[in-house]
Amino acid sequence: MIEGVQVLPLRRFADERGWLVEVARASALPKRVRQTNLSFSRQGVIRGLHYHERGQDDLFVCVQGTARVVVLDRAGGEAWSVDVGDDHPAAVYVPGRHAHGFEALTDVLMLYHVTEEYDPSDPDEHGIPWHDPRVIRLWQTDSPILSARDAAVASS
Repeated sequence: MIEGVQVLPLRRFADERGWLVEVARASALPKRVRQTNLSFSRQGVIRGLHYHERGQDDLFVCVQGTARVVVLDRAGGEAWSVDVGDDHPAAVYVPGRHAHGFEALTDVLMLYHVTEEYDPSDPDEHGIPWHDPRVIRLWQTDSPILSARDAAVASS
């Protein structure tokens, strides 16, 4: 495991009405959550690798489907991944200094809480190519669907 990264198991409480999962408890997190985002990604999409220099951390939760979260310790070069979602309900907390992203192994709904609000006038979003030699072995696909921004990082 990379320093500061946490895998937080999620428990489902079910009864005849349905179920409830506690996704995040502030007292269990190193920093306070300030914004929550929800994304849908088709199978084969890779979002990332991104990192933040001003202290934004992310808490990833795959709400539906299965995703592979990949983390790269930019300082030490260590890379790590975990599959989360339908078969492994867990939240993954990633300090923003580490490059991080996820691959949609199936169609996925990914919820991510962040510790800083996004500022489009001064974004703290930096990228490392998805095919960086330190992480390429961790992805399932070798021809991902990328955003224009992630594709530009990958081609530079």
